Amino acid sequence: MNSFFIILMVLFIIMANIIAFLSYRKKNNLYFSAFIVLLLAVFFGAIGGTLAIVVIRDPFALFYGMQIGYFLLINSIIVFMIALLATVIKKYNSRNI
Repeated sequence: MNSFFIILMVLFIIMANIIAFLSYRKKNNLYFSAFIVLLLAVFFGAIGGTLAIVVIRDPFALFYGMQIGYFLLINSIIVFMIALLATVIKKYNSRNI
């Protein structure tokens, strides 16, 4: 049962990153992509918590969903920092040309 939830967590993280990448390709905006990952952190956290409550039948299983949300929140912060770094590099390169 433990490996099921770890696989589910990895699957949610991969799905959130793929959805954010597809939104980046469509809008061509890294900040929007980071915002999508932030929204998916809440969404997948709620799905993971609900699924854990249904499977384990213990109210403390809700913390599993909070853990998924936490990892996706950190992922969103990393994407946002990459977006900031890309913006700074782009502005620096355009100024020096």
